[in-house]
Amino acid sequence: MATKSFHRTDRVAAQLRRDIGQIVHQAVRDHGLPSVSVSDVEVTRDLAHAKVFVTALLAEQGPTAVKALKELAPELRYQLGQAVRMRHVPEIHFFYDDSVDKGERIEKLLRENPSGSAED
Repeated sequence: MATKSFHRTDRVAAQLRRDIGQIVHQAVRDHGLPSVSVSDVEVTRDLAHAKVFVTALLAEQGPTAVKALKELAPELRYQLGQAVRMRHVPEIHFFYDDSVDKGERIEKLLRENPSGSAED
């Protein structure tokens, strides 16, 4: 029984990722927010809460964008309720996903030192 629940949360998270991605994209345009995209959504087992991870085109704009999205969360949740067929729409919590930024930083360091070894 637990495996079914696990798979359901994965399917719900994937659907929410698509729908919230579209809603966030529209919010960026409508409210003049920094450009962000939804990178991942994690849903609690009871489907009451959704952690939405966003990445910003420019890393320094990430905190500003997340703050604005947090303020818009009730409105975005309402829009999500219009888009999905769920009895209860989860509370939306926005977080900045810095994994892309970390990956770019590592890639930059590797490009600067392609040999990967220190000189003796």
